[in-house]
Amino acid sequence: MTADLPDFGPDFRWGVSTSAYQIEGAATEGGRGPSVWDTFCAEPGRVLDSATGAVACDHYHRYAEDVALMRELGVDTYRFSFSWSRIQPSGRGAVNAEGIGFYDRLVDELLAAGIQPAPTLFHWDTPQPVEDAGGWLQRDIADRFADYAAVLAERFADRVPLWMTINEPVVLTMMGYAVGAHAPGRQLGFEALPVAHHQLLAHGRAVQALRAGGARSIGLASNHGPVWPASDSVEDQEAAALYDTLVNWLFADPILLGTYPAGFAEAMPGPVAEDLAIISTPLDFFGINHYAPTLVGAPSGNADVTATDGIPLPPGLPFEPRKLTGYPETDFGWPVVPAAFTEILQTFRTRYGDRLPPLYITENGCSVAGVDDQRRIDYLDGYLRALKAAIDDGIDVRGYFQWTLLDNFEWAAGYSQRFGLVDVDFETQKRTPKASFAWYRDVIVKSRG
Repeated sequence: MTADLPDFGPDFRWGVSTSAYQIEGAATEGGRGPSVWDTFCAEPGRVLDSATGAVACDHYHRYAEDVALMRELGVDTYRFSFSWSRIQPSGRGAVNAEGIGFYDRLVDELLAAGIQPAPTLFHWDTPQPVEDAGGWLQRDIADRFADYAAVLAERFADRVPLWMTINEPVVLTMMGYAVGAHAPGRQLGFEALPVAHHQLLAHGRAVQALRAGGARSIGLASNHGPVWPASDSVEDQEAAALYDTLVNWLFADPILLGTYPAGFAEAMPGPVAEDLAIISTPLDFFGINHYAPTLVGAPSGNADVTATDGIPLPPGLPFEPRKLTGYPETDFGWPVVPAAFTEILQTFRTRYGDRLPPLYITENGCSVAGVDDQRRIDYLDGYLRALKAAIDDGIDVRGYFQWTLLDNFEWAAGYSQRFGLVDVDFETQKRTPKASFAWYRDVIVKSRG
């Protein structure tokens, strides 16, 4: 199927993405402190089958094997995340030499393999002492995060060509603080809006700290997808518009326009105007994570109401995400709609115009069980064609990072979902490349001519 795949050109960046808590394991080794996900996993009923990331893929000990797999795959870039708890166990102050030493070894191993490291500073795993002090509800977390960014820039700016500050701030805001389905498990509803603002402020402060420390290309990885109203009724249209604003534009507008969507600035802790000047610090690129569109209607009381990762949402919200039928589904129940990928990229171009920096697709992939994973190949084929359609339409996309290299700990879903190009036997830690691994390798080879 790769023979007729569109040509992305020799300069297009190909990679894979992972995150620290989902693969590293070694949760109590090397001076690492606890994160909110360690705490959340220890609470009964929070995670499917009481799974934890304590061992996960044991990447902390097996990183050289995993880098060798990436070299075999042929990617030129590896997007991973630093564990804040491994580098600063208390979330501030002294740097843990063993923890940062792990990332020294990982970065050097990648560079020796001809793979460029592209780290994300934060992928939801807040140090527990920071959460105990108020977490993302408190403004001073932006100061702590800027200090953390400065530490990383000082250590890695000479070796790392591509940086991301925060991964999917919408998920931490909504799933972690608004509905409580992810760590830290708070159920604040719309009272969680300060979490969004403080993440955005921390992002802006981190961009400034990274740049001051010599980091080159800086962006973030933000989750986006089209929101479609369930019907033409006014009620469904309004519910979908509110949901669209919350999950898409509440995060992208402040960064790219320096303003909040109408009505939201007043709900944020201030000084909002001064903060927006920091939040909108110019980026070198904007990273988009995309998986599926969302169908949304007005509250009905009897809809199949699910969050984006299949976790039920509580009643009382002014909108209902509905099940989108008529499309193939991944094992997670997410609809497979490649045209929605093109649509969200076109929407970004229309909404932001000349203010839109170059884009990277920092995550895209699907959960499919089995080593002979033809359904994943079909998914990736369709989504890469949709991406090329957007590029051919004039949208400046510089690279694509597949989610993910290894089957891993999938947050509240535990180990029930298989997103990896490489199968992991979590009893033995044996890695087995899947059919999609070979397919993606062939895509990369073809793109390079």
